[in-house]
Amino acid sequence: MERRRGREGLLLFQFSCGKMDGAVLGLPCPPLSLVASRRKAEGEDSKQMVMKSTLPGFKWRLVIAYDGTNYAGWQFQLSPPTVQCILEKALIRATKLERKDLHLVGASRTDTGVHAWGQSSFQVAHFVTPFNYDSLDSIHAALNGLLPFDIRVREIGPVVPEFHARLSAKSKIYHYKIYNDTIMDPLHRLYAYHSAYELNPAVMREAAKHFIGKHDFSSFANASRNDRVPDPVKTIFRFDVVELGALLQLEVEGSGFLYRQVRNMVALLLQIGREAVSSDIVPMILASRDRRELAKHAFSAPPHGLCLVSVNYNEEHLPLPSDCPPTSFGRHRTISKCKLPSY
Repeated sequence: MERRRGREGLLLFQFSCGKMDGAVLGLPCPPLSLVASRRKAEGEDSKQMVMKSTLPGFKWRLVIAYDGTNYAGWQFQLSPPTVQCILEKALIRATKLERKDLHLVGASRTDTGVHAWGQSSFQVAHFVTPFNYDSLDSIHAALNGLLPFDIRVREIGPVVPEFHARLSAKSKIYHYKIYNDTIMDPLHRLYAYHSAYELNPAVMREAAKHFIGKHDFSSFANASRNDRVPDPVKTIFRFDVVELGALLQLEVEGSGFLYRQVRNMVALLLQIGREAVSSDIVPMILASRDRRELAKHAFSAPPHGLCLVSVNYNEEHLPLPSDCPPTSFGRHRTISKCKLPSY
């Protein structure tokens, strides 16, 4: 399929019965019945059509899991590579659309080295296409075939136009893993921070209660790398310290988080767990609304222990559109059975 722009700004698509350059095996072509079309001048190939872009048209939700070790976070940038950059390249090949037409948006802008996985939601993103699909199984398989092994699309499904991966979210859940033993387990080295200091989970649990509720978290936010000024007032619904043998899992759910807020809260809890400072220092630092106050006691915890586990959404944005295919959760491979000849 060849795409170019005509003088009137219309998208021109050329379809050929033969092999298409750059085609990926198993990718569905955009259904022609769902776009406005008109024939060109008489005598031209009947396969050639003129299609006007009607973006945004159909919106799709992606549920993504990734190992963030080799990526500079989620947010798009070419070098070093980010998860969004790699995913957009796969979507461009799978949909034959340009990056500006996909409007890919992620629920959370995870930082360098931070992971996304879990039992329920993982990272969530949405993109749009001017065409509908009869089935999502083929594009689902194609995307995972194009992506590296440390990024996987777990689900792809249709959503209503009002759905927005970031703005429709009502809460997000992060886990931070700490391996608390004298010797680090090498199997946890990429996904847990090693603390050789003996930590006191009870005092960490008591200190974490100070974060729960609606607060101004300016003291726990690093300067953002983008131009927008985020609202520093966030609500923490729960902050649990769970003991799993040598692992301590810090689980925090909030309405939203500032840049590096979770890692900064974890860093202070680590100092409290080492009993280097008292748990009463948490409300004092919160009240100061000054990042320099936290810097007197703790630095940010390393990113590799942090993982986005779940994104929860407002129910009114979750109904499935009636004119779209069902959600694809992937498909199992099957073995074709053949009858062996008998001798």
